[in-house]
Amino acid sequence: QVQLVESGGGLVQPGGSLRLSCAASGIAFSRYFMAWYRQAPGKHRELVAAITSNVIGSTNYDDSVKGRFTISRDNAKNTVYLPMNSLKPEDAAVYYCKASSRQLYYWGKGTQVTVSS
Repeated sequence: QVQLVESGGGLVQPGGSLRLSCAASGIAFSRYFMAWYRQAPGKHRELVAAITSNVIGSTNYDDSVKGRFTISRDNAKNTVYLPMNSLKPEDAAVYYCKASSRQLYYWGKGTQVTVSS
């Protein structure tokens, strides 16, 4: 059974930091392209950051988070991370982890990030 479990969300003040984690099980994690998405109320789910499955681990970011968020993965721990710094109110959303490989993909259930003073 495939599971992606996100954690690390919470309430933070503007300018603050959080570190999201996504622990995967039931998949050959190192072979999967991993990504973080977010969805705010009334908006479409959008790609935040992604990292490839190869040794290089190439990354890609939405322009709105470049320089503030950093995606990384630890294949030994089957976990992908998203440290988020300088958080803004517009970063508030449910953050989802996605694992994909060719035609297969899996989603986590999400973790809530709230940015408010």
